[in-house]
Amino acid sequence: MQLVCLLTVGTCFKNLELHELLAIVEYFLFAVLVALYEEPEKPNSALDFLKHHLGASAPENPEIEALRLEVAEMKEKYEAVLEENKKLKTKLAQYEPPQDEKHGE
Repeated sequence: MQLVCLLTVGTCFKNLELHELLAIVEYFLFAVLVALYEEPEKPNSALDFLKHHLGASAPENPEIEALRLEVAEMKEKYEAVLEENKKLKTKLAQYEPPQDEKHGE
């Protein structure tokens, strides 16, 4: 069960008393704080860590991963195009007359 669900779907918890709901929230908050304490590399944003750990940012994760893969592929293609451009410029320079000969004609 996720805290996000608890906070957004109030109708599910009409029968729960307030102290029971607070106990659930306390449990999830304590679990996140323990996870944050045990994290070897502390995050830059505690709020982002909280959202990620509770699953609030879960729908974005596959999308973000797909975008990262796309960026990596585009970087590879960009490097390949740069290398090809360099080779073509070198090849073109072999066939072009030097600049001094053009001005002399």
